[in-house]
Amino acid sequence: MNSVLGVYSGGIWRIPYLDSFLPGERVRLSPFKAIPANVNAIAVWGYRPSAQKPAALAQAAGLPVIRLEDGFIRSLGLGVQDCPPLSIVIDRLGIYYDASTPSTLETLVQDREGNRPLADEAHGLMRAIVDSDLSKYNQAPPFIPPAVMPDAVLVVDQTFGDMSVAKGNASADSFRLMLETAKAENPNAEVWVKVHPDVLCGKKAGYFTGLQNDPQVKLFAEDVSPQSLLRHMQKVYVVTSQYGFEALMAGKPVICFGQPWYAGWGLTDDRHPQAAMLAKRRQPATLIELFTAAYLRYCHYRHPVSGEPTGLAEVVDWLALQRSHTLARQGTLWAPGLSLWKTAILKPFLKTAGNRVRFAAKCPQASALIAWGTRGEARWQAQAARQEIPLWRMEDGFIRSSGLGSDLLAPLSLVLDKSGIYYDATRPSDLENLLNASNLSERQRARAQALRLLLVQSKVSKYNLGQDWHLPAGAAGKKVLLVPGQVEDDASIATGALSIRTNRDLLRTVRERNPEAFIVFKPHPDVLVGNRKGMVDVEDVARWADCQALDADIIQCIQHADELHTMTSLSGFEALLHGKRVFCYGMPFYAGWGLTHDEHSIARRSRSLSLDDLVWQTLIAYPTYIHPQRLEPMLAEEAALWLSAAPRGEMKISKKNIGRLARQYRKLLMFYKVRFG
Repeated sequence: MNSVLGVYSGGIWRIPYLDSFLPGERVRLSPFKAIPANVNAIAVWGYRPSAQKPAALAQAAGLPVIRLEDGFIRSLGLGVQDCPPLSIVIDRLGIYYDASTPSTLETLVQDREGNRPLADEAHGLMRAIVDSDLSKYNQAPPFIPPAVMPDAVLVVDQTFGDMSVAKGNASADSFRLMLETAKAENPNAEVWVKVHPDVLCGKKAGYFTGLQNDPQVKLFAEDVSPQSLLRHMQKVYVVTSQYGFEALMAGKPVICFGQPWYAGWGLTDDRHPQAAMLAKRRQPATLIELFTAAYLRYCHYRHPVSGEPTGLAEVVDWLALQRSHTLARQGTLWAPGLSLWKTAILKPFLKTAGNRVRFAAKCPQASALIAWGTRGEARWQAQAARQEIPLWRMEDGFIRSSGLGSDLLAPLSLVLDKSGIYYDATRPSDLENLLNASNLSERQRARAQALRLLLVQSKVSKYNLGQDWHLPAGAAGKKVLLVPGQVEDDASIATGALSIRTNRDLLRTVRERNPEAFIVFKPHPDVLVGNRKGMVDVEDVARWADCQALDADIIQCIQHADELHTMTSLSGFEALLHGKRVFCYGMPFYAGWGLTHDEHSIARRSRSLSLDDLVWQTLIAYPTYIHPQRLEPMLAEEAALWLSAAPRGEMKISKKNIGRLARQYRKLLMFYKVRFG
């Protein structure tokens, strides 16, 4: 007989992607009808009142009860605001917050042999959760401390009537005792009472009221992310709140007045009268063992996009991405003076559920002004200063499209830079600041390596266009140098080329310094198709280069070369990904970190970085990738896979008027597609 799970609860039945959490056959039950003979277990939601009758019916039928609850990394928004869960716990013994009896979670913590192989993964994910400021719910902004942060301890409130309080052998008296103890033990510190998010949004009530008249107590009613607040707290006092375990992850002392799932293992200061009895049952365990059991083995996850079963790592990466994207775009963003095309492509990169985006000629209520690159900055800097708002710059990202941006192909990635812009070597940028502060975890390093391998194997580049290309026979036995041409009036030349500023001078210099080498000159695609400036006379190319790679795939050119010589071209970064030696005659963003041979130096860039650092900060941390169909942020890996599967762009080289007319027609079609779908 097949295993069939019975479900009375309509709420459980309606959980999105329930198959990912509870695979197998399920049947909807009615309390007014007999339980079918093939049902061998009943699922209920924790110990909430609505679970009592189904549990009683299961007991009467001699069937086991499986209790479900939200996982510890649940969702982007609040459950009480109907944000669907990304994780659920499934317990066949009890439920994690019921201290009266062992739960499946408790047995998993004690299963040291089962936890040990997952220890390294647990270390990496616990750091990722803390560093990315993630929690059970992830809608709250980070805490911004006052100019002078006082010594403070945190007392955590909970929602009134929460089952974890009663099942954690606690009551309203536990909250009163907790507050009195925190005040007495910390006479020289402020006692901050943290209000629960469900209370802040008006859905529920808390345990603490009437605290306004206590000079030592501060009622903290801001909706902020737990980790950002914990960084400024000396101690954390809890009854049974999950906040206590998050405080343990943050390295804070935790004092418990109830008996939550993480108490009794020797990690917390347990003040409950029955603390010794619980500790005897549970026995000492490490923080990693608790995290492994709870987050990696007890919780079941679904992928936030596909809905398929997945692991914590995928959920953490997606939540961190969505959260950082939203937090970077708060307020009213004003992007004036843009073409209809730029307006169409920028909107999905700027708009979030909680902000406003305006493209009007005036916007007095703007929080920030968005300009396109350094030219847009020069045009709108004075206006931003008059309105006393910051000016942020946007530009194309590094994994962009299957075809040229100048042919109006919508980008998969853009960068939003609040300090400068990555190609401007005259000042710091957000990317430069990220590189200067880079301190990758092993998990981040592994992800950077995997992304680089994916890009190399799939031959993905910025524009992903061009034909197959092979070295001429004359290159045999010679060192092959690739010299990529650039758009000479491009802003990256104006702000990053410190001496050599033309393709002609670059090609001549490379030949003078390498008289015996086989030099391949590759004109820039935008120049070849007639969209931009930078042509080199045929006579000069013949004098200093051995061959030209005209409509060639840049990645194939890089693969055939031993070295790449450039002013500031992105192809230098792509060559680094492919393990090639790169010589920089200007100061592109990837120069100055010990990875390239540099003609110049910038004092601001004093660190020696690994290629993993460069890949992570440049391709994962710095850009924004927007899925062209879902119109929501996606990971760099998904963007690379998307482009690797897309048809390669065509590079139509023509100087005839008919060629220009054809390009304009293609641009019109692309604009209509992006603007109107």
